[in-house]
Amino acid sequence: MVLYNTVPVVFYFYICYLLLLNKMADVSKLVYSILKFLGDQKTSGNLSDDAVESLEVAIQCLESAYGINTNEPESASKYYVDKNLLDIFNSHTSSEKTDNFAANTLHEPTPEDRVEAEKLKNKGNDFMKAEKFSEALECYTKAIKLDNKNAVYYCNRAAAYSKLTKHTSAIQDCNSALAIDPSYSKAYGRMGMAYLELENNEQSHECYRKALELDPNNQSYKNNLEMVEQRLREQAMGAANLMSNPQMQSMMSNLMSSAAGEGSNGGLTSLLQAGQQLATQMQQQNPDLVAQLRRQANILNGEQQTNSEETDNKE
Repeated sequence: MVLYNTVPVVFYFYICYLLLLNKMADVSKLVYSILKFLGDQKTSGNLSDDAVESLEVAIQCLESAYGINTNEPESASKYYVDKNLLDIFNSHTSSEKTDNFAANTLHEPTPEDRVEAEKLKNKGNDFMKAEKFSEALECYTKAIKLDNKNAVYYCNRAAAYSKLTKHTSAIQDCNSALAIDPSYSKAYGRMGMAYLELENNEQSHECYRKALELDPNNQSYKNNLEMVEQRLREQAMGAANLMSNPQMQSMMSNLMSSAAGEGSNGGLTSLLQAGQQLATQMQQQNPDLVAQLRRQANILNGEQQTNSEETDNKE
């Protein structure tokens, strides 16, 4: 059998395999999100020593039962969801559901609220300069409670979250800032950096593209956009090199021939076996590419997955 257009066919079957695998991984993703939530609660400082010990036992039991370790990069690449469990819960239990962020969450601050919020923002900026990021985060949060119509406060808090390696929270705050001010280029820039830290190069590229569109003369956005584009080119080249590997082409040709010669049930079994073997080999040879393909498969399956860390002092 002569196998034509091997590269597209291989990618097609691999994506199909990932989509099938994702259906079975929904429970594991939920468990992973629960484990991350419990881990955040354990380190929040709001619980007693006995409560923390109880959480540790619960985490160990869940990890053992489902074979998931949140400290392993492989688990993160398989089961990471781009929204924390508490936010998912709140979004589905809110009694006031609306697509309009401003109508749902914003209140009108008093003049006194605005003055006090600005003081808290400036205090947070001072903490950022002193590299006291947790203290800065607390100040920005207090400012937002007083005046949640100010996009700057969300964007500055995103910078603090990024410094604390809480990149998903940084992305959420950037989105909140953009809901208030869609032309806020710095929010796109910071979101681009957060996505970059999460190794989501496609989303990072889109954020930097929008940031540069809004602020065409910003050299930092240009540099970061070029860097992300280089990463995307390297990924594409890695995929091409991997798919042109004669050993992999031969393996896929043999497996597909075997699958074509079997019945429907046997063909599905062979397809899954082909996907599993291909996934194993690709994971060994190019783990970055595998992580990228998983994100693409998640997008197909209907899932959603700073340039400068200086805080913003504008009004």
